[in-house]
Amino acid sequence: MTTTAPGPTRVELAIGGMTCASCAARIEKKLNRMEGVEATVNYATEKAKVTYHGDVAVEDLIATVEATGYTAAPPAPPRPEPTEVPAGGAAPQDDELEPLRRRLLVSLLLSVPVIAMAMVPALQFEYWQWLSLTLAAPVVVWGALPFHRAAWTNARHGAATMDTLISVGTSAALLWSLWALFFGTAGMPGMTHPFELSVSRTDGAGNIYLEAAAGVTTFILAGRYFEARSKRKAGAALRALLELGAKEVTVLRDGREQRVPTAELAVGDHFLVRPGEKIATDGRVVEGSSAVDASMLTGESVPVEVAVGDTVTGATLNAGGRLVVEATRVGADTQLARMAQLVEDAQNGKARAQRLADRISAVFVPFVIALSLGTLGFWLGNGAGLTVAFTAAVAVLIIACPCALGLATPTALMVGTGRGAQLGILIKGPEVLENTRKADTVVLDKTGTVTTGRMTLLAVHPAEGEDADEVLRLAGALENASEHPIAAAVAAGAAEKVGALPTPEQFENVPGLGVQGVVDGHAVLVGRERLLADWALTLPDPLAEAARAAEAAGRTAITVAWDGAARAVLEIADAVKPTSAEAVRRLRELGLTPILLTGDNKAVADAVAAEVGIDEVIAEVMPQDKVDVVKRLQAEGRSVAMVGDGVNDAAALAQADLGLAMGTGTDAAIEAGDLTLVRGDLRVAADAIRLSRRTLGTIKSNLVWAFGYNVMALPLAAAGLLNPMIAGAAMAFSSVSVVANSLHLRTFRPTS
Repeated sequence: MTTTAPGPTRVELAIGGMTCASCAARIEKKLNRMEGVEATVNYATEKAKVTYHGDVAVEDLIATVEATGYTAAPPAPPRPEPTEVPAGGAAPQDDELEPLRRRLLVSLLLSVPVIAMAMVPALQFEYWQWLSLTLAAPVVVWGALPFHRAAWTNARHGAATMDTLISVGTSAALLWSLWALFFGTAGMPGMTHPFELSVSRTDGAGNIYLEAAAGVTTFILAGRYFEARSKRKAGAALRALLELGAKEVTVLRDGREQRVPTAELAVGDHFLVRPGEKIATDGRVVEGSSAVDASMLTGESVPVEVAVGDTVTGATLNAGGRLVVEATRVGADTQLARMAQLVEDAQNGKARAQRLADRISAVFVPFVIALSLGTLGFWLGNGAGLTVAFTAAVAVLIIACPCALGLATPTALMVGTGRGAQLGILIKGPEVLENTRKADTVVLDKTGTVTTGRMTLLAVHPAEGEDADEVLRLAGALENASEHPIAAAVAAGAAEKVGALPTPEQFENVPGLGVQGVVDGHAVLVGRERLLADWALTLPDPLAEAARAAEAAGRTAITVAWDGAARAVLEIADAVKPTSAEAVRRLRELGLTPILLTGDNKAVADAVAAEVGIDEVIAEVMPQDKVDVVKRLQAEGRSVAMVGDGVNDAAALAQADLGLAMGTGTDAAIEAGDLTLVRGDLRVAADAIRLSRRTLGTIKSNLVWAFGYNVMALPLAAAGLLNPMIAGAAMAFSSVSVVANSLHLRTFRPTS
């Protein structure tokens, strides 16, 4: 996707070969060194967004990335036909994950008996060490091949990451084990690894480290597999947006109706939209009138009345009558397509979270390698002999190999996300957790998040002498025959209050005003005040005041009249969820400042904010404005969490530092968010942030354990005092500590 303009040129490149966040940082640094180039590289989406000036060409950018040791190519354009996305999108993802899944499963099956034999003396039969070699060698050579490749690429460019340490450590363990087996005493029949917790100098001839090499490889592969599965979802928000649109449309050509794929629509085509159908693309109404439910795109909770000459937006729902629409924008020009672009831009521009392990490895890995070489030189210089010197040097590499580090993040994430799933909280990946700690502002969408997202009958104001139940019975009966969402709210409220409703006669829909008909012999009118005015009816002062008060509170006032007199005013609105006020209070207790952000009108937004205890309100905003609001808050130095459920929230969820999507909302919002709240209860947002912060704390304490054991044991290894059983016990104990620490997350209890 390339955009050429008189000024700068922008291009997106698909990047391949990245294994950690430091890879993205290295590519970004190389690109930004080019004259006239500004680049950001996103590890999660595997894309580089580049702006360049002057004589730079796309081929030059690709060559720079390839010279850094990675691959680059312009990404394939999105498919215009939504129906092809699942078939064309899901399978390749599965294909990409399959080799890694197969590598993990094979390594796991081979590693388990190797680790068991090394740690349980009772399993060490006469030639057990040779079986261990047979099982461990494929794991270290083939299973760890991605780490070896990455380490070689890093080495060619003078860099070192955790891949370097994993590759060097596992290779050293395997090579030393081979030396001990073939040239030392480790291959002798009956050799065992007893549990002797003593510190003594050894020449290493009887020591093998196959279980460490195989175990580290398998643990790290498991972490990479779950990470890759999470990364494959990076484009799901865009696919969900494309899926939202209508797939087929009825086009009027030469006076005949013809059913065609939406992708074949052209500007100027006239197409038919029946009640209950989605509008295929952006256009202008040329025939008919109806109510259009645009809440998923605009956040406006009240359906919009449209008639000839009004504009409509693709993917919105025709909730009323028959419409004929002239297409004015198709394909990539539609509002839906532009929203998909907003989501992608926000994902690519999201701040990159450097993994703590990768940051430490930038210093730790070179230090360990230097210490190993220094140990080798020291012992050789002191006349200890090549075997003793090499044993000590290899011991440094082996004890530094991150066995527990491979468990630190995956186990905490697995337990934390598992506990979250039990509570209706889905955490997408480790990068999300860091942002939960930093967040200080929470932006709440109104429709469907703070409110129910459904029009509801909230109050009945009968005229003096009128019975409220009778008002509901007659009004509900008439509205029950209408397809309008407000009518459905009146009918549902009436049925709940008075039970079965009579069947109306001579029913008639008055476009844009309401309905009229006969119920039980009464000529009934239900609708806007203008409908009564057309029949020369006026509201008495008490009802007029009730209508004005309802409108001032952001509610819709519906008038009811029969037999020549106004009888009542009904209040209809998107009701606030009963738990929203408590949820706002809990979010404040977590140190977050709540802001209500909505596409609805200001009167409605202010009323809802006052009810739930929110002081700051930003109303009447379009989807692109929501993104701009989040960006403005971020520019002020705030770390923004966003909670939403609609398509109109997807781009803002992606832009926010932390996106929390209500699971009762649209697929686009869920996929764009970092956390998904399965239940529609806003209180779960506070629990999600608490759980995420606790999971992050567990990961960090795990990393302290993992690095701590290695760092403490390094002096012993360098001194040549590292008994293999102490090394094995230390590794095992550090791994057990990490797992036990992670299991504490199962005790997390929600406050809701």
